Amino acid sequence: MAGVISRAESRKRRQARVRRKVTGTADRPRLCVFRSSKHIYAQIIDDTQSVTVASASTQIVNLGDGLTYTGNVEAAKAVGEKIARSALEKGVKRVVFDRNGFVYHGRVKAVADAAREAGLEF
Repeated sequence: MAGVISRAESRKRRQARVRRKVTGTADRPRLCVFRSSKHIYAQIIDDTQSVTVASASTQIVNLGDGLTYTGNVEAAKAVGEKIARSALEKGVKRVVFDRNGFVYHGRVKAVADAAREAGLEF
C-alpha cells in the first residue's frame, strides 16, 4: 500500500507546517495544545530559551475534582481557564496559539476560547 499515510503521520505533517510559522518568543510565547482521547494538555512555551512558562492539564488533581469526565469540551474549558490564570500570574498576557496539528474545532477551540475569556490575548 504505497502512498497511504496514517492518521498520526498526517497530524505530524500538519504539526510541522504550523510550527514553521508559529514560534514562541519571550514577548509572545506559544500556547501549545495536545489532546488525547481521555485528557487535554496545554503548555505556554518560550521557544527562544526552550522553557515551559506554564502548563495545565486534566490530570492535575485540583482541576479534575469538579469534572465527571476529562475528555470532553467542559474539561477543555477548565484547562483553558487554568492555563490563562497561570500565565497571567507569571506576567504573560499575549501568546500565539499552536493547535499542534489538530483541527481547530471542539476541545482545541474550547481551550482557546476559555483562555481568551480568562484574559489571554492571541
